Amino acid sequence: MGGTKDNKVVTTLARTLYALGCVALRPNFRGVGGTAGVHDEGRGESDDLIAIARYARQCYGELPFTCAGFSFGGFVQARVVKRLKPDRLILVAPAVNRFKTETVPAGTLVIHGEQDDVVPLAAVLEWARPQDLPVVVVPGGEHFFHGRLHLLQQIITDRCRS
Repeated sequence: MGGTKDNKVVTTLARTLYALGCVALRPNFRGVGGTAGVHDEGRGESDDLIAIARYARQCYGELPFTCAGFSFGGFVQARVVKRLKPDRLILVAPAVNRFKTETVPAGTLVIHGEQDDVVPLAAVLEWARPQDLPVVVVPGGEHFFHGRLHLLQQIITDRCRS
């Protein structure tokens, strides 16, 4: 639960977005994978993501901008979305039961496993309900989408192409 860019869900997100023609950056969070700093409950991690977004815009210009995050990364993306104003937001198994998660814009794609034992589906539905935010449920999926990564990829691809 360190926020590693090498997690299979994170790499699936990046590969899927890259296959759709996006520039995909997937940083480690503070203190993970040799990075400096220590876990900061989302505060410093949010500042880091904003700095990375600024860097990406310097390198690649004003391309369409998507923010995507898994678990703790979903919580952090929900924190920064109001400041970054992406064209699209994708949250996979956002850690709404572990951190007070912000509301997100209408049209946010939320994907969750039916049998997630880290972030129960009921917690995500409770967070999404007051926002009238649909949640795409992957049948039989758990937190890391074992055996279901192809479905995660398909859902994102279908939504991004429409």
